[in-house]
Amino acid sequence: MKRLDRYERDILSAYEKGVLVSAHPTRAQLNAFREAARATFIKSRRVNIRLSAADLLDIQAKAYEEGVPYQTLIARKRAAR
Repeated sequence: MKRLDRYERDILSAYEKGVLVSAHPTRAQLNAFREAARATFIKSRRVNIRLSAADLLDIQAKAYEEGVPYQTLIARKRAAR
């Protein structure tokens, strides 16, 4: 199992204590969330890049820490901009 950082441990603790409350988003918010998710997964081009072995290892290590494939981590970092 992956290690949780402090923020994640705080969330887990709050969940286990029953402190977290379910959100009730509006229909407009749900539509905005759906559109954001849809836009995130649009892949319009295939790209091949060359990285140094050290850079690739760093990316793979970060992806492992976050529990995602390294390709997903790269795509997510780009989409977050």
